[in-house]
Amino acid sequence: MVKVSLAAYSGEWPRTFEAERDRIVSALSEIALEVHHAGSTSVPGLRAKPIIDIVLVVPDTTDEGAYVPLLEAIGYSFRLREPEWFEHRLLRHDVPTVNLHVFPPRCTEVDRMLAFRDHLRLDDEDRQLYESTKVALSEREWPTVQDYADAKDDVVAAIMSRVELR
Repeated sequence: MVKVSLAAYSGEWPRTFEAERDRIVSALSEIALEVHHAGSTSVPGLRAKPIIDIVLVVPDTTDEGAYVPLLEAIGYSFRLREPEWFEHRLLRHDVPTVNLHVFPPRCTEVDRMLAFRDHLRLDDEDRQLYESTKVALSEREWPTVQDYADAKDDVVAAIMSRVELR
């Protein structure tokens, strides 16, 4: 069983993202089509697990040989391949702690992640709803961190329904 620890928002999180973005772009050059700060650490004022989520768009996620070795050379490790979910790939960096989510161009999941982030940045009520949900769930023990993440699905869907109406 795992317990999820949330940290108060830190102004270091955007700076950490910027430094990692620069390292990724330097390593990948034109292969890095888009690099975005996503997840809770990208929303000022929101408590979060102190893990920077970065969304990377590459020309073809299935061509792992084109980008994975370059990312491994700067300290990332390949963790997960999800061909059934938007051809998603996940790499991880330990210090600083980063989850690097790799998607193909024109991916609707990237659009959804960024729309959710942008909405929470602007909507105090939904940001508070999301944070209170995260805090309540973090007080429980979970078989895995993914189970904690999945437990947020209903509130995320409710918030996303408002995002889509705008």
